[in-house]
Amino acid sequence: MIYQHYFCRCCVMALVLSLVVVGATILPTSSSIYETDCAATLQMGQYLCLDLNIDPKTQQPAGCTPEGKALVNCTVAPGIICKESGNNTFEKHIPCKYTNGYSFETSLLLSVFLGFLGADRFYLGYPGLGLFKFCTLGFLFVGQLVDIVLIATQVVKPADGSDYIISYYGAGLEIRTMDNMTYRVVQPDW
Repeated sequence: MIYQHYFCRCCVMALVLSLVVVGATILPTSSSIYETDCAATLQMGQYLCLDLNIDPKTQQPAGCTPEGKALVNCTVAPGIICKESGNNTFEKHIPCKYTNGYSFETSLLLSVFLGFLGADRFYLGYPGLGLFKFCTLGFLFVGQLVDIVLIATQVVKPADGSDYIISYYGAGLEIRTMDNMTYRVVQPDW
């Protein structure tokens, strides 16, 4: 029994000694601090931006600009110092969807129930189309059905170029387009 206790104590001491030796070679020291321009040079995984500060009215990061960017505070990985701030934090622009007060749910309900009168187009800022739909009863109800589909798929957005206010986990769509400058990866079976 005493032999086993002594053997376990020796194993623990050897393990602690090996961790101290390995830790001395792996753990960063004060001479291994890397100073850089954090916002421009750091790659994903070298920093975390956890404080998004979601605005409850727009369901987007607070301070989202019409250009679709918001400024957030980020923290870098240990051993990195930012030249901008002199410590381990920096500010970074992240993409966001700029909203100007137009609700997706409101525009879709207006299109379904009052679309033949053009209420959906008036709400979104298209008074010419709204008046035309009003005078023709929604292009004899065919235009109303087309507008329901276009608004539901978020092809028609507010006239000012902003996005809809959609609940944060709602049905937000990202429309991808392709032109002659789009790079296509050639597949071997083509």
